[in-house]
Amino acid sequence: MERILDAHCHIYPDKIAAKAVESVGRFYDIPMDMDGTVKGLIEAGEKCGVTNFLVHSVSTTPAQVKKINEFIASQVELNPGKLIGFGTLHPESEDLETDVEHLLELGLKGVKLHPDFQEFAIDCDRSVEMCRLFAGKVPLLIHAGDPRYEFSNPENILKFLEKVPEITLIGAHFSGWSNLEEAMEKLTGIPNLYVDCSSSFYHITKEKAFEAIKAFGTDKVLFGSDFPMWDPASELAYLRSLGLSHEEERQILWENGAVLLGL
Repeated sequence: MERILDAHCHIYPDKIAAKAVESVGRFYDIPMDMDGTVKGLIEAGEKCGVTNFLVHSVSTTPAQVKKINEFIASQVELNPGKLIGFGTLHPESEDLETDVEHLLELGLKGVKLHPDFQEFAIDCDRSVEMCRLFAGKVPLLIHAGDPRYEFSNPENILKFLEKVPEITLIGAHFSGWSNLEEAMEKLTGIPNLYVDCSSSFYHITKEKAFEAIKAFGTDKVLFGSDFPMWDPASELAYLRSLGLSHEEERQILWENGAVLLGL
């Protein structure tokens, strides 16, 4: 059986999942059809052949960091060999070093930040200070490219990479979301930058999706559904309709993520 990694999945505790999903849908003004639970994620993914899931959640306040990271770690432990966990951090924490140490002690394999939700520029001094604490140890996945804000647009990402050149960065949504052209202009060809294709297919043509994948390189793209925003099955079907070779699809669906995450 071929393995498939969905490298962009949000999960929430069952008791707050409905509220969290509603909040995300309202933020982006996008209908949300999935439930945001671990059970819902695994069931949706396994229906279309997804074997592994990179899961995370984001802290909107420093006080949430420890609890969220322990939740993610607990779900990885409950689903061994299936879930890979990324933790969260917050730049306004009073003790960033302790937060990073705790995240790594939990066995989490990376860090997920959402500058727009968390309201900080990815290239600001405090962000750079925070990310230097784990750079070279685990990768960083960031939301990227909301035109409503200046927190995570391609220019900010480029400045961030210049300040923290030792980091391995995964730019979600082709590192651009609604600023895809700018991302393709400024962020291709950077050795330590990967991208995922999550929450991108719904608003671009197949021709543009194919162009973006080729621009970043099939060895630098990860498949991601952005569950619960989108159903893994529909995102996977879209990717497979683009006309990529089998070898290129294997890179995107498994090989790139396996190398990056040590699977």
